[in-house]
Amino acid sequence: MTETTFPGRWLGGTALVAAPMLLLTGVLLRSGHDFFFPEQLRAFAAHPALMTASYTCFLAGNMLLWPAVAVLTARIGRTRPHWALWGGAMALFGLFARTFHAGADHLAFQLAADQGPEAATGAVADAYGAWHLMSAFSVAIMAGWIVLAIGAFRSEAFGSGLLGTARAAALASMALLPLGVLKGTTPLSVVAACGLAVALVPMGVRVLRDGPAPRPRVLIARLALFVFLLAAMGFIGTLG
Repeated sequence: MTETTFPGRWLGGTALVAAPMLLLTGVLLRSGHDFFFPEQLRAFAAHPALMTASYTCFLAGNMLLWPAVAVLTARIGRTRPHWALWGGAMALFGLFARTFHAGADHLAFQLAADQGPEAATGAVADAYGAWHLMSAFSVAIMAGWIVLAIGAFRSEAFGSGLLGTARAAALASMALLPLGVLKGTTPLSVVAACGLAVALVPMGVRVLRDGPAPRPRVLIARLALFVFLLAAMGFIGTLG
């Protein structure tokens, strides 16, 4: 069925494909360094370009997941509205919490760049565990994916039979992805990111192919407008 409601076929389908791949890229780029934050800060001091790319890809994938979750939730909601409501709400609030953590990551890396990794480590250690609003959504970060997976399985959003069961289980594996500030990569991180790709990328391809392809001229114009707007917003953002 063609996606006609927000976020629509193009944003939703692109997000379903791109978000898991960006998340997986971010996870793999930092996989050669220890999981805990002191080593993450030392890794940034030694390899700033690599770690910046890793955390940027992870943040971009996390942000792009909201349209992907919206499309998945809409499909679950056709037959299992309660599972869609609770799973979608928890997953989206969990994405907000991860974005908050990414802001703290960025600040910590800037401290490491300006004052050295040891000073940054001390600052992060002193503030670690401090309560903030997003602390309340730590459970949602993990549980949302499990609820969505159950809803997808019961609604056959991934299809019926063994393939649908496997992809629902793959989606649920996102609950294994570590959460919090300056978290590196563990084997479970790779399992979670790969599971997300297995669950969402095929759906994204189907969404993108479900309908007529735009004329080349229209596609080029839309891509040019997107690149221009992205560049303009990025420039304006640097002005403070």
